[in-house]
Amino acid sequence: MFDVVVVGAGPAGSMAAKTCAERGLNVLLIEKRQEIGTPVRCAEGISKQSLGKFLKVDKKWIAAEVFGAKIYAPDGTEVVMAEEMAGNEVGFVLERKIFDRHLARLAAKAGAEIIVKTAFVSFERVGDKLRLKMNKMGERWEVETKILIGADGVESRVGRIAGIIKTLKKSEIESCAQYLISDIKIDESYTYFYLGKNLAPGGYAWIFPKENNCANVGIGVLPSMAKATAKEYLDKFIEKIGVKGKIVELVCGAVPVYGEITTAVTDNIMLAGDAAYHSDPITGGGIANALSAGYHAGVVAYEAVEKDNFSSSFLMKYDELWKTDFGWKLGRNKKIQEFLLKLDDDMLNNLAKSISGINIREMSVQAIITELVKRNPSLIEILRNF
Repeated sequence: MFDVVVVGAGPAGSMAAKTCAERGLNVLLIEKRQEIGTPVRCAEGISKQSLGKFLKVDKKWIAAEVFGAKIYAPDGTEVVMAEEMAGNEVGFVLERKIFDRHLARLAAKAGAEIIVKTAFVSFERVGDKLRLKMNKMGERWEVETKILIGADGVESRVGRIAGIIKTLKKSEIESCAQYLISDIKIDESYTYFYLGKNLAPGGYAWIFPKENNCANVGIGVLPSMAKATAKEYLDKFIEKIGVKGKIVELVCGAVPVYGEITTAVTDNIMLAGDAAYHSDPITGGGIANALSAGYHAGVVAYEAVEKDNFSSSFLMKYDELWKTDFGWKLGRNKKIQEFLLKLDDDMLNNLAKSISGINIREMSVQAIITELVKRNPSLIEILRNF
């Protein structure tokens, strides 16, 4: 019998396990892969502020420190942002293979039991608790728990079996491909973002620098708009902008861009991170929200065990916490994403030109919209609801 079982040892899962264990709960953290932190399906960017909220920064898992970002419109118009204007995707570029393992070790140090090569299969209710069925290194294994936290990624098995989420539509998920490229020549002080419907329909391309002249070069596209695979778009992007270097690694994956879900809980169960669609609908960034969600889930799990109340009505405290923290931004940014998807490349070029060279003091969605409206009054009526 465990107080809490967490499925998935990514940032959300490890943070949840760590938070629970630090409060004295009996915690099990399982990971279906044989190695935590691999494969890396992430551009690995996070703001310094978001990371510092929960962890003391260790240079061992910082691949690069960046001081700004450059965004390119389809025609090449450049919008530059300095450090004080940096959004959630700039600040640090992590080495996720090291970072995720470090976070899992912190959970273990706090007292959580961690088992890899163990996959969640299903659950059944036994009184007010759950009996979990798992595949542990090829063998069937069952445990009982009071609380189950699903941090098992997009299309979460925990979430789908519990009936909290459903299979995403093609307009609610980004298909992504990313190369790790060595011997690349870029200014490593910046992260780079490239827009355009022909370049990356429904998404964008990126270059995130890493140490030793390496960089993550990737692309995300919306399947409902794309006419080819994400990898095919990525190859065309690399050829178009003339990226030189040696491809070391290729990873492919998916990122939810659903927005804010109604609830991430049911009796005995909470979802966190990509499992609860906590990635930003505009940027696709999810590490910061995953850490926050994992922490909030851990706090509420502890309170539920202390009160011996595992009902959905009690666990809705978790919904209140993550919605107040960042959930409202997911809902707003989903609406803005839908607006941006309607813009053709000519309009993107014009909008970029209108704010190119402007010193935006705060780099946030609200600040960008404010600057755009100042210079494009016709947007006022369109964006009034935002």
